[in-house]
Amino acid sequence: MTSTLSKHLAQLQADPQILGRSLRGIEKEGLRVDQQGRLSTTPHPSVLGSALTHPSITTDYSEALLELITGTHNNVDALINELDQVHRVVATNLHDELLWNHSMPAQLPAEADIPIAWYGTSNTGMIKHVYRRGLAQRYGKTMQCIAGVHYNFSFDESFWNALDLPHADAKDRRSAGYISLIRNFTRYNWLLMYLFGSSPAVSRDFLRGNTSGLESLGDHTLYLPYATSLRMSDLGYQNKAQASLKLCYNDLPTFLERLYDAVTTPWPEYQNIGIKRDGQWIQLNANVLQIENEFYSSIRPKRTTGPCERPITALAERGIQYVEVRCLDIDPTEPLGIAGQTARFVDAFLLFCALQESPPFADSGWCPESASNFASVVKQGRAPGLQLKSQGKDVLLANWAQELLDQIGLCAQTLDSALGDSRYSLSIAAQREKILNTEATPSARILAHLKSSGMSYQDYALEQTAAHAQTLRKTGLSPAERALAVKQAEQSLIDQARLEASDTEDFDEYVARFHRALKHPSQA
Repeated sequence: MTSTLSKHLAQLQADPQILGRSLRGIEKEGLRVDQQGRLSTTPHPSVLGSALTHPSITTDYSEALLELITGTHNNVDALINELDQVHRVVATNLHDELLWNHSMPAQLPAEADIPIAWYGTSNTGMIKHVYRRGLAQRYGKTMQCIAGVHYNFSFDESFWNALDLPHADAKDRRSAGYISLIRNFTRYNWLLMYLFGSSPAVSRDFLRGNTSGLESLGDHTLYLPYATSLRMSDLGYQNKAQASLKLCYNDLPTFLERLYDAVTTPWPEYQNIGIKRDGQWIQLNANVLQIENEFYSSIRPKRTTGPCERPITALAERGIQYVEVRCLDIDPTEPLGIAGQTARFVDAFLLFCALQESPPFADSGWCPESASNFASVVKQGRAPGLQLKSQGKDVLLANWAQELLDQIGLCAQTLDSALGDSRYSLSIAAQREKILNTEATPSARILAHLKSSGMSYQDYALEQTAAHAQTLRKTGLSPAERALAVKQAEQSLIDQARLEASDTEDFDEYVARFHRALKHPSQA
């Protein structure tokens, strides 16, 4: 244990209840598919309410890509209970459809036939839709049907005060603490990929004839023998413009300045596409990023925004509020896509990242060593004797992982002490077998099942998806839960209609006003 970690753990022991005031929430994506596992091309079901205004059920890129959202909770049990309830609402209302419970997509139609999410005719809804049109132009529709679990986490303000960080201003102290956490997360996120990566294989149809260096497993499945998460590899949400971004994680102002440059600097290829075609908007602008959320990373600093407020401006004015972990694959063995045990491990991991010494990166503020480690683990994390780089030195993944688990385990003990529980420590213990035996990892177990059963990835994923749907439907909804679901759906449709009726501003002017709302971080 480092002296920094030891000191910070001791500081928390003076008031361990601080950790009981941490908040976490989940956004879990999943494609609607038919009984054969084919992507649904039907509109978002009205029985689920409005994708624009419903508090818990929306869509992401595609009309078929549902996103289930929990509120924030100060304990994992409440978090998982709400996620379970939202899943049961969806399962009981889909009827002839299923919610695909894998990160890699189902059998997709032709690119042109993948429906982009529609949010109605309000300016708010149209800007979301046009943004997604832009994503289709820049990245293609297929890759954006990949799904995952996003884990949002925040510490109570008193947490940062207890650590005695060298910042007098509360906002600066909190933001510096989260940026320090993000640097360490960037250093160690490969561990999450090794332990929880669950996408080592993909349907051949998904790549539309391009094998991308993958190996064949039967006639219909592609894979890499030691992969953990093809979702997080270069098969995913990548292009030349994104690859050029090297954002700084040494301090929030520099991070925001570079992000500002990305959302205000034209990219030649996007200029060639144009902003409108035949009088219709096809992207919000021709810049490297249309908006801040287009930047793809394994973790993001976040702050809730007001109407027409830009994330850069909100972060510059009020500082970081929470972090969003974006690299978790859907766990195909869990009906909810994530287990409570996994959530507890992520909590302990984030606490470790916040408490561990976090020296600044080199002058650029971006760490190529960490990026290389992450890329190695997602494609070959289970390779025998795999070595990563730590401060320029070769280190065996297995040795480094054990060392990290020991340190994360101390954070788990502190969480258990604060909450009067032992499940955080158990979440660490459950991961040790995966280090000792690579065959115990989710990615290895998936490949082993595919090989032993002779099933294609498509058939295997469909079988699991159908079984989870049956489990959720069997549990069903209580009368109170059903009544609440109906009320939320109806109210969301009313809210969308009201929003559309109240819009008087021309959409072109609305977009212009949205862009004008962006301020340089130094002026916020």
